[in-house]
Amino acid sequence: MSASHSADSTVLVFADGACKGNPGPGGWGAILRIGAHEKEICGGERKTTNNRMELTAVIRALAALKRHCHVKVYTDSQYVQKGISEWLPQWKRRGWRTADKKPVKNEDLWRELDALAQQHQVEWHWVRGHSGHAGNERADALANRGVQSASR
Repeated sequence: MSASHSADSTVLVFADGACKGNPGPGGWGAILRIGAHEKEICGGERKTTNNRMELTAVIRALAALKRHCHVKVYTDSQYVQKGISEWLPQWKRRGWRTADKKPVKNEDLWRELDALAQQHQVEWHWVRGHSGHAGNERADALANRGVQSASR
């Protein structure tokens, strides 16, 4: 998403994932907003998990940015928000192992998200899902559209 806005413009990202069955067909959706401009993106996978879709939504949103940005990411996934904000530094220090020495689940996506997040100045915000938060509700609808595309 390239826009000719001043460097201090903030990109708002509302991201969500969905899965019918866990694992099962899943979908992800995100809305990128800068000023009055918006872009909606979504997609799906035939056999995946809810956590993979939550991560993919944020990854695809950050990957859509064409230059260094200040980004505020809104997710209803504590897995994503706590993972990137709290758990990731320890996982990396331990060679991608959890505190109990097990391999980190979804390491491929965490590595991708970590690399993308380092290209931007990102603030991570958790919002309660299905609580009337307009951006989250729209991202949820996009994620469910992604599930439908994966189920065909």
